[in-house]
Amino acid sequence: MNAHLFIFRFLLIFLGLSGFSNAHALELKPNSVEILVGEVAKVTVTQSSGSISVKSSNTSVATVSYASGIASIKGVKAGSATVTVKDRRSSKRVEVKVLSAPASLLTISPALLALNVGGSANITVTNASGTVSVQSSDNSVATVGYANNLATVKGIKAGSATVTIRDSKTSKTVAVTVLNTTAIGEYTLLAWNDLGMHCMDGLDFSVFAILPPYNTLHAQLKDKNGKLVTSNVLLTYEAVADSSGSINTSSANKTNFWSWVGELVGLNPAPDVGVNLDGLASGKPMPGNKTPSLTPAPMTYNTAFGWFEAEGIPITPFDDQGQKNFYPTVKVVAKDALSGKVLASATTVLPVSDEMTCKGCHASTDANNNAAQTAAKPLAGWVFDTDPDKDWKRNILRLHDEKQAANKVFNDALTTLNTKGYKSGGLLTTADAGQPVLCVACHASNAYFDKENKTTVMGGMAGIAPFTQSLHLKHAEVKDPATQLTLDSLDNRSACYQCHPGSVTQCLRGAMATATDASGDPSISCQSCHGNMKAVGSPTRQGWFNEPTCESCHNSAAPGKRAISGIDANGKAIVPSDHTFATNANTPVPGLNLYRFSKGHGGLQCEACHGSTHAEYPSSHADENLQSIAVQGHAGTVAECKACHTTVPNTVNGGPHGMHTTGDAWVKQHEDANKNGTASTPSCSYCHGTTSAGTPLSAVKVAKTIDADEFGIKNWPAGYQVSCFSCHNGPNP
Repeated sequence: MNAHLFIFRFLLIFLGLSGFSNAHALELKPNSVEILVGEVAKVTVTQSSGSISVKSSNTSVATVSYASGIASIKGVKAGSATVTVKDRRSSKRVEVKVLSAPASLLTISPALLALNVGGSANITVTNASGTVSVQSSDNSVATVGYANNLATVKGIKAGSATVTIRDSKTSKTVAVTVLNTTAIGEYTLLAWNDLGMHCMDGLDFSVFAILPPYNTLHAQLKDKNGKLVTSNVLLTYEAVADSSGSINTSSANKTNFWSWVGELVGLNPAPDVGVNLDGLASGKPMPGNKTPSLTPAPMTYNTAFGWFEAEGIPITPFDDQGQKNFYPTVKVVAKDALSGKVLASATTVLPVSDEMTCKGCHASTDANNNAAQTAAKPLAGWVFDTDPDKDWKRNILRLHDEKQAANKVFNDALTTLNTKGYKSGGLLTTADAGQPVLCVACHASNAYFDKENKTTVMGGMAGIAPFTQSLHLKHAEVKDPATQLTLDSLDNRSACYQCHPGSVTQCLRGAMATATDASGDPSISCQSCHGNMKAVGSPTRQGWFNEPTCESCHNSAAPGKRAISGIDANGKAIVPSDHTFATNANTPVPGLNLYRFSKGHGGLQCEACHGSTHAEYPSSHADENLQSIAVQGHAGTVAECKACHTTVPNTVNGGPHGMHTTGDAWVKQHEDANKNGTASTPSCSYCHGTTSAGTPLSAVKVAKTIDADEFGIKNWPAGYQVSCFSCHNGPNP
C-alpha cells in the first residue's frame, strides 16, 4: 500500500474516533466557582470514562476531593486556583476564586423560642454588621423590639410566628411559639416512618430519576391520661448511632442529587435539605427538611392529620463511614416548649434503599445466555458506560427511545417538554445533553402526593399510561433473570425484589414476613396482599391509592381465625363487612382507605402502635423494635394499656378495636359482660374462639401474673392464649 495513502486513511480513522470521543467527552458543571473561605462548592462530573483524578493547582488556596460523580472544592484562604479533573480520555478545568469570609457573620440564639401569653423572652444577637432591624410575621401573636444586642419578643396570644432579624449583610429567623400554659405530666412518644421503606433510584441523578431521596417522619405524643398532646411542646429529630454503631449525619456528599434537582423538578433546596411536595400543587411548597444530623432539627404539627411531621427528609442508604445501611436510626425528642424540659424521647428508623434498580436486566453485559438480559438489550447495543450508576439508566433510555420512536404521543411529549431542555432526538439524547429525564413528567404517579392539597403533583400527559401501570404491565411477562419464571408468576416470591427493595434490603420485614405455614414455609408474600403484576398494573387501579386494607385479610370470615380474602383481579382490595380491624374509609380522600393515614384508639395513628407498612411490629430488623420495647417492655404492637395510661381504664369495649380492659381489673368485670356481643362490641368468641379455648388474638404478648380472686394466682407465659379454661372448667362453669 502507498505510504501516503496509508497515513491518510489512518488520519481519517483517528479523526473519526476523536470525533466520536468528543461526543462523549468529560463534562463539568459548573466550570468556575466563587466561594468564601471555609465553604465547599460541588462540581458535577459527567460523561466520564474510566477512573477520575482531581488536583488543585494551589492547595493553600483550595483543596479538592472526588466521590460519586461530585468534585468537592473547599476554600482555604483568599486567592485563585485551578482545579483539574481528569479521566482516561481527557481533562477539564474549574477556575476557583476564594474570597475572605466577612469580618462579621450575624449569629442569633436561640433559633427556637417559646413563651407564655403576656410573657417576654430575649434573642441574643452577635456579630451584627451595620444597622439591625427586627420584624414579627404576626404582631397579633408576638411583637419584637431591638436594643443593646437583644431582640425582645413579647407574647400577645397563643399561636406561632416567625421573627426575622437582619443586618446589612444577612438575615436570620427564629420560630416563636406563644402558649397559654406550659405542658406538665408524664408522656409516651411514638415515632414512625410513613411508608415502611422509601426508595431512591441510585446515587446518580444526571441521567433520569424515578424517586428522589425523600423520607417522612411522623410522631405523636400522649400524656399518661391517654390524651394526645398537640401544643405547648417542641419536637425535634436528630441522627443517632444504631445498635451496630452506624450513624448517618449527611447526604449531600453521598449523591449528586443536589446538582440536578433544579433541572428535574424546578426546586433548588440547599445541600442536605430535601424537597417538600406538600403545598406544591397550589404553587406554595412548604420548606424542606434537613438530613438528620447531630444538631436537632424541628418537626412541625399538622393539625389536619393530628401528628408532628418532618416531610421529605433527604437521607441515603450510606452511613458516615461509606457503608451501606438501609435502616439509619434517628431519635425524636419532645420538650416542654417553655422550660425546655425533655418530656419523652423515641428511637426509630428512617428506612431507605437504593435497591429500586433495574440492573438485573438492564446493565450492560457481554454475556448472552440469560433470556431476561437478552430481551432487555437495545437494538443499538449496550451503552457500556463506565459508571455503573449511569450505565443501566442510559440503557433504559436507549431502549425506550427505540420502542417509542414511531409513537406520535411520545414525540409530541418531547416537543411539549422542549422548553425544559428535552430534545427531539429522544430521552438518551436529552440526558446526554445535560438535562436529566424525570419519568413522571410524562407518566402520572401518585407517589408524588401533596397531602395538604390531597392530590398528586405529577399528573402525567394525556395518552401516556401512569407509571405504575406502565411498568407492571410491561414487565408482567418478562422472565426473572434469577429463576426464569415470569415476574407475573404467583410462584415467584422473589419477583418483586428484582425491582423493589430488595434481596438485601428485605423490605417485607414485619410480622407478616415471618408468618409460616404448617410446613414452616413462608405463608405470605408480596402477592398475597397486592396480587400479581398484572393486578398491580391494572388500568382500573390507581397506583399508591388502591392498596390492600387491613380488614381484607383480618376479618371474621372463618371461625377462630382470620381469613385471607385479599384483592380482586384488578388489584383492588376486597373489603368485607367486618370492620373490627379496619382502615378508615375515605382516608385521606373520598374513595380511599389508606393504612398510612388511618387512625384509631385515642386518636393515635394506626402506624403509631402497629408499625409502618411492611414493617408491622415485631420487625425482623432489631432496631425497629426498640421503641415498642421502651414503652411497654416487649417488642410487638403497642398493646399494653400502661404504655399510655397511668391508671388503666375500666371498659367493656372502649379499648383498641373494641377491646375490653385486661389484667386484674377484668377478672370481676367480665362476669357482667355480654358474652354474645352487640353491634358495637364483638362477642367473646371473636378473640377467644368458638370453643372459648383461646386463639392467637387472646394471647398475652409478655409473661403476666393475674390475681384471679378465688381461682388463685395465675402465671401465664408469653404467648399463652387466655380462655375460659384458664380459670374455669369451660365457658359455662
